[in-house]
Order: sequence, then C-alpha cells, then structure tokens
Amino acid sequence: MTENAIFSPARAPLSLALLVLPQSSILEVASALDPLRNANRQLGTEAFRWRVVTPDGAPAPLTCGLSLPSTGPLAAAEGAEMLIVVAGYRLDQVATRPLIRDLRRLAPRFALVGGIDAAPWVLARAGLLSGYRATVHWEDLEDLATAHPDIDVVPDRFVIDRNRVTIGGAAPAADFMLQLIRARHGAPLARQVANSFLTIARPGSEPQVAARQPDPGLDPRVAAAAKRMEARIDTPEPVAETAAAVGLSPRRLETLFRAAFGTPPGAYALSLRLQAARRMLTDTRHPLAEVALRTGFTSPATLSRAFRRTYGHPPGQLRRLST
Repeated sequence: MTENAIFSPARAPLSLALLVLPQSSILEVASALDPLRNANRQLGTEAFRWRVVTPDGAPAPLTCGLSLPSTGPLAAAEGAEMLIVVAGYRLDQVATRPLIRDLRRLAPRFALVGGIDAAPWVLARAGLLSGYRATVHWEDLEDLATAHPDIDVVPDRFVIDRNRVTIGGAAPAADFMLQLIRARHGAPLARQVANSFLTIARPGSEPQVAARQPDPGLDPRVAAAAKRMEARIDTPEPVAETAAAVGLSPRRLETLFRAAFGTPPGAYALSLRLQAARRMLTDTRHPLAEVALRTGFTSPATLSRAFRRTYGHPPGQLRRLST
C-alpha cells in the first residue's frame, strides 16, 4: 500500500495541519478531526495534534453558513507532518494562483500531503499529483481524469500513494483517519473509535458509488431501476427498457416508483439528469452544450426548457448567480 513512515506504529504524537478553503463542508472538517480527537480521548494522551489554517488566516465561510476559525494562514502549517486540504465549491474563486504557488512551494516540507472532496483538483493544479494514483469525489472523477491525464484517477474511497493521499468525501475521510489510527496504534483502538461514532471503517479500495447503499425498505427492483438511471445520466433509456431490465412491466414499475418516491420513473430519471446539470453549471466551466450532452439532452435548448420548467429560471441565470 505505502511505505510512508507515518503509517508505522508510533508512540510519538503525529501533527496534522488542515487547510480549509472557503465553501468547504463542515462535515468533511469534522470527519477529518473528530476521529483523531476521539482517539486521543480513548488513549488518554495526545497521540494526534492538529491545527486548522486557511489561505489567508481569516475564518473560512463554510457551505452551512458558519465560519470556521483559523490559527493562521497556510504558512502556519509549517512544522506539521501532514498537510490535508479540504475544498468544496467555487474552486475557481478560492483556489487562487497565490495559494497554488504556496502549496507547490510548501508541499515538500510535509511527509504526507492530501486532499478531501474537491481538494485533489487543487493539488492537481499545483502539480502535486502528477505521476500519482489518486481519487476525487465521484461526481468529478471523469473531469479530473480528462483534465489531468498525468494522474491515474480511480473511483476508490481514498487512495494512499507514497507521500500523497486523496479522499473522495466526508465519509471516506473518516475511513482514512481510522486507517491512520489503526496503523499507528492498532486495530482495537480503531474499532473503539469507529464504535464511538456508530460506524465501521471501510477500506480505501472500495468504490465510492458502489458503497452507496439503497434504502433497506426499498423494493429491490425499484433500487435496481434507480441505479440504472443513475448510471445512464448521459444516455437515458426509455422507461420500458428499464422496466424490462428489472423484470417488471412499465405499469408495475410506475406503481412501485410512485409508492417509493411519489413520482413516476420517467420524472425520477429526469430529476437526476437536471440535478447533474445543475451541479455542472455551478461547479464547472463546461459550456451549456457540453452540459446538455453530458446529461442526456439533445440540445442546449432542450435542456434550457426542462431546466426552466423545473427550477423556474434558465440555466444561464444560475451560472451568473454562482460566479
């Protein structure tokens, strides 16, 4: 897996600097820090130390509306053994050229550099993932692989490659921290920490999307149909084909979908495609024609009409508001 000494048994405290960019998720911050906090509590000693830094040292506004206090700017991370970047939305605004420059300059001073959720994009822009195996949030896997062919992009929950770690999101961040705790202090402690949060540690090699489990109360045929729709955002199939694939008649599939989701299967599939389009409009620079293509619409005009009917405004207005 890795030869990094950080993952060797050790009694000495391990220091982590968490660089939180504006518009990150509070859940990802908590998933990175709370397992370490709990491990310290279980051990009765400070086995893990951390500091939270932001690009300019100011509090970081998070997606939930709260602001996260900071101990200083990125330079204050120096002296830590690990630097983990947390990023979410509006990368074009928050991943500034000075930040990319500083990350590139400071990265060699840490034994391990990583990124959570959208942060692998930031590391990639700094040239810190070239020649590495890496992951990113599942919604961005294809785009990252296309934009950076020098990176071996995989759909794993988290990837450790030498002195880099990339993590797909909040839950995988907790998985990674549990693995770190296990490597340094043993499996019993890692299990105690996981039990404290009523969870289990999933391996990094587990695919992100496959790990998303359906509602246990959901009819398996409905779950299978919904999964097919999620996998065919760019090439939607007729409802009759979906029904046949899961062994149902179109009428029976509609009855089950209305009971489970309150909407017919065609409308459910359309909502998935429009949600994907909405995310691309706010989180990427893809032109409208490409967004339409990637979400299974025959033209930008077709996407615009469907978007306006659902959200009450054209897609271009959303893009203007998000910039």
